Order: sequence, then structure tokens, then C-alpha cells
Amino acid sequence: MDLDNAIQKHAEWKFKFRQALQNNELMDVAAISKDNNCEFGKWLHGEAKALFGNDASYAKCVAAHASFHKEAGKVAAAINAKKMEAAELLMAKESQFTDVSKTVAVSIIELKNTKHMKSATQK
Repeated sequence: MDLDNAIQKHAEWKFKFRQALQNNELMDVAAISKDNNCEFGKWLHGEAKALFGNDASYAKCVAAHASFHKEAGKVAAAINAKKMEAAELLMAKESQFTDVSKTVAVSIIELKNTKHMKSATQK
């Protein structure tokens, strides 16, 4: 799993939401809300669990990732309900979505560091 790519993909959600707002698109709220639907989530709940399940960085990453998708689902629901101002507020600089976006990026970096440490000790 390319963890740098996972960070990038999650950072792109705000852009996707803004595009959906602009283009009056509907979003799949159920799929967006699930933390095991994206490529990283599938890896996190599968292979990563076997590799890192006992590490604190793994537990932190799972929790942050779940929170991210929960908040992303709220944004998507507001977009679908045509509540444009509410959607913008949900993505604002001081919003929960922005906070969990940062937290998930940091937790992926911490997991990446754990992954590197495990690789180094196995050599």
C-alpha cells in the first residue's frame, strides 16, 4: 500500500465535494460514509490489521479514518440535500471535517513510520 497516495486521495475529497457542489452532482453518501470502501480502508481492515493490529499507530489510524469517512458522509449528505451553505460550513477551515482530514493524514504518516520500523527490524 502506497501510504503517501492514501494521504493524497483523502486530501482530494474536499476538491471532489466542491466539484459536486459546482456541478450539482449527487454523491453516494452510504459508500462515502463507510471506512472500508476506499482502497486504503480495504487495506487497513485487511492486510494492515494482520501486520499492525497490535500497534497503537494502527488503532489510531483506524479511528481517524473512520471519523474522516463519517464527516465526509455528512458533507455528501448536505450536497445531496442541496444545502450548499451547510456543505461549505462542513468543509470550512475550522470544521470537524477539516480537523479529521488533518488527523487522518497524521495517523497515516505515523502508520507509515511504524511500517518502516517493522521493515528495518525484520532485515
